[in-house]
Amino acid sequence: MDTIASLFSFITWPVSWVIVQFHKVYGAIFGPDTGWAWGLSIVSLVILIRICLIPLFVKQIKSTRAMQTLQPEMKKIQERYKNDRQRQSEEMMKLYKETGTNPLSSCLPILAQSPFFFALYHVLNGIATGKTIGVINEPLLASARHAHIFGAPLAAKFFSSESQITALGASLTDVRVVTAIMIVMMSASQFYTQRQLMTKNVDTTVKTPFMQQQKMLMYVFPVMFAVFGVNFPVGVLVYWLTTNVWTMGQQMYVIHNNPTPGSKAQAAYLERLTKHVTQHGKIRRRSEKVIVKAIVAKGRDRNEFERKFINALNKAGLAAQADGTVTKSTVQAAAQTEEGAVTGTAMATAAAARRQQPKRQSKSQRQSGGSKQAGDTPSLEKSDEPQDARPAAAKQPQKPGSGTRSKAQSGQRKGGPQRPKSPSKK
Repeated sequence: MDTIASLFSFITWPVSWVIVQFHKVYGAIFGPDTGWAWGLSIVSLVILIRICLIPLFVKQIKSTRAMQTLQPEMKKIQERYKNDRQRQSEEMMKLYKETGTNPLSSCLPILAQSPFFFALYHVLNGIATGKTIGVINEPLLASARHAHIFGAPLAAKFFSSESQITALGASLTDVRVVTAIMIVMMSASQFYTQRQLMTKNVDTTVKTPFMQQQKMLMYVFPVMFAVFGVNFPVGVLVYWLTTNVWTMGQQMYVIHNNPTPGSKAQAAYLERLTKHVTQHGKIRRRSEKVIVKAIVAKGRDRNEFERKFINALNKAGLAAQADGTVTKSTVQAAAQTEEGAVTGTAMATAAAARRQQPKRQSKSQRQSGGSKQAGDTPSLEKSDEPQDARPAAAKQPQKPGSGTRSKAQSGQRKGGPQRPKSPSKK
């Protein structure tokens, strides 16, 4: 580790100068010889470096998005050469070269901050061995050697001997407990960041060698940090733990606000965006407009979550525009108006038909009404015509064959010859 750190000795002086400047500020607040002054100086160095790396991080995001646009082509290559892994890898590399994309772009921030990491390690190792380095002179060296973070000196290591730790004014137990906790936190934060990337912000519909590399790094990096962490000084552990926490928070922000297309994070993001747009009828942020604009530009190449988002807007009477804005859909509004008019006409017609239809009578009402109609006409005829004016034929006995019909018409039982039951008896 010392040999590697010496390769970056050219950046040792700037790193030591930045630490000393921050130490002046925090030393005036907490005291120049306290662990808070030196520890916060290291934390501030991390924040300053990561802020400077933000443009590189943005470039990394753009490169990752460019990789996402190649997913359909990657899928075709996988299906075409699914039985030939070597040819599949060759075609993938050829595709990367033609499109100018780099599958290892996610490692750029780590590679960019590696010189600062080794320079800081070189500075803290000089403090541990009692050597001045960079702008750290003898008084600053003595102050840094006596600075403790939770009882552990900045220059102490997990495997430092008891005599070395005693010379720094600390106990072996305190140093090993503090370094062990910091190593575990450092490895856990690295694992969580990588796992969050793989489970939430990766398009799982297409399997690529890049995804396999990321999955391997998810388990390799924490083990590497645990192995090398026992040889890191406490100050370096503070640096690396801080940068891991920064990376984790930065990754959470990206996943929440700019997720990878086709990932679970995009499904959750578009669901939140759908609720907001349907409620307010507009896009509120510039980043949201950029995402909606990209979804509209895809056309038929949209994934499942993007199609669901567009359909939800259409159902709400909204339409996503090419510039990323959302407006009221005139076609949807006209269809809703026409549908409402047709529905209103149908309801009015049905109501009118119900009004014209007579009310249904009960059985007793139908029987009383039928008896009245059957008895009204004969009673009028009987009242107008005298009793004696009836034909004589009506007073004569009727034939046996017409007796039943006569009885049914008059409603009275008349005497006369009865029809024999059988011809043999007649």
